[in-house]
Amino acid sequence: MDWIRRYGLYLAWLVSLVAVGGSLYFSEIAGFVPCKLCWVQRIFMYPLAILLGIASYREDRSIVSYVLPFSVTGGLVSLFHYLEQKIPAVANWAPCTVGVPCNGQYINWLGFITIPFLALTAFVMISVLMWLSRGEETD
Repeated sequence: MDWIRRYGLYLAWLVSLVAVGGSLYFSEIAGFVPCKLCWVQRIFMYPLAILLGIASYREDRSIVSYVLPFSVTGGLVSLFHYLEQKIPAVANWAPCTVGVPCNGQYINWLGFITIPFLALTAFVMISVLMWLSRGEETD
């Protein structure tokens, strides 16, 4: 646990960088057009890479109160998006009517890993790492 408290900030930054890199890979290299909910998830993830990078450089653990609203809200959007993909009835609640359908699945690895699932995993990891590393502040 001490190791996570010590390096949690850096690990959260690494997770955010992998998530941003993955989203850019899927859209710019693989050619997957992001749907409306994917864009919302990007809005919450991309600033985390910058905020966590600056906080890691400065070893500023007070960033937790700024990061958690982004990661928790982004995680909730990812969870809804994932449910929309996997449960047909949820897709009827708020269907994407313009552009790429939000219930479409560009990837479906092992029958359950989709792009929103990957984003949800990143948001949860960042939230947990931030929560666990919040107690240790540098003087």
